[in-house]
Amino acid sequence: MPIHEKIDTIAIGGFDGMHAAHQYLFCELGENGAVVAIETGYADMTPGKHRQEHTHYPLFYYELEEIKGLSGEAFVAKLKTDFPSLAKIVVGFDFHFGNKRSCSCEDLKSLFDGEVLIVDEVKLEGEAVHSHKIRELLENGKLEKANLFLAYNYQIKGNVIKGQGVGKKELVPTLNLNVSGYRLPKEGVYATLTRLDDDTLYPSVSFIGKRSITDNSFAIETHILNKDNIYPTKKAELSFLHYIRENTSFDSFEALKEQISHDISEAQRVINFLAL
Repeated sequence: MPIHEKIDTIAIGGFDGMHAAHQYLFCELGENGAVVAIETGYADMTPGKHRQEHTHYPLFYYELEEIKGLSGEAFVAKLKTDFPSLAKIVVGFDFHFGNKRSCSCEDLKSLFDGEVLIVDEVKLEGEAVHSHKIRELLENGKLEKANLFLAYNYQIKGNVIKGQGVGKKELVPTLNLNVSGYRLPKEGVYATLTRLDDDTLYPSVSFIGKRSITDNSFAIETHILNKDNIYPTKKAELSFLHYIRENTSFDSFEALKEQISHDISEAQRVINFLAL
C-alpha cells in the first residue's frame, strides 16, 4: 500500500525551524501520522528538505504558489484526495488557509468531516515561541534563547571551500564554508560544534563576517579545537552554542592572533560548561 494511503493524521504548517512549538503538533500524530509543510519560499532556518532531520514522521511539501489560489473547500478536498485515509488534522492556533488566507483553523472544523485538533500557543519561560522571534534572536546573537525555542542547537550546513591560506600560515587553521539557503546568525565569533564527513562533532570556534585585516571579503570559518590536522572533508555543519564577541577590526596579525587565543579559550570554557 502506498504511504499516502496509510496516513490517517497530518500536521499542517510552514514549519520553518521545526521548533519547540511545532513539536507539540507532532506529538499529536499517531503511528500513521505525517507532516505537511507549506513551502512559502521564506524558510531559511530549515531550508529545503532539512526539515526532515527534525522529525521521524514522513514529510510532504506543498508549494504555496500551487495552492494559494484554492478556496478553503478546494484545499480540504486536495488533502482528502492526497491522503485518502485522512481522519485527523492537527494545526496551530494561528493557522490560515484558502485564497488570501481567508479561512482560519475554526473554518477547518466545518470544512473537514474528520477530527480537527487546534494546538494552543506554546510559551517557554513566559514567551511565545514563533519562527519570527527565533529569527530575531539569531540576528541579535542570542543563541541560548534561540536554541531553547528551537529545542536544538541552531545549525547551518555548507560545502568546504579553499580559503586564503592566511589562517594556517599566520593565525590558526580553519575550514572555510560556502553556505546557501540558511539564515546566518549575527556576524561575529561563536562557540560551536562542527560536524565533518566522519559524522563526529568536534568542539570549535567559528567566525561569520568580513575579514577586515585581509581582503574585507565575507567568510564563514571554523577552527577545530585541540586538533592540529583535519583530514580532507567536503562538507561541514556548524551548531551554534554561544555568541562570544562582535566582528572587530584589527591593526595587525599579532593583535588578531592574540584575540583569537582569547576566543579559543572562551569557546573551550563554554563547551566544557555545557558538557557538564
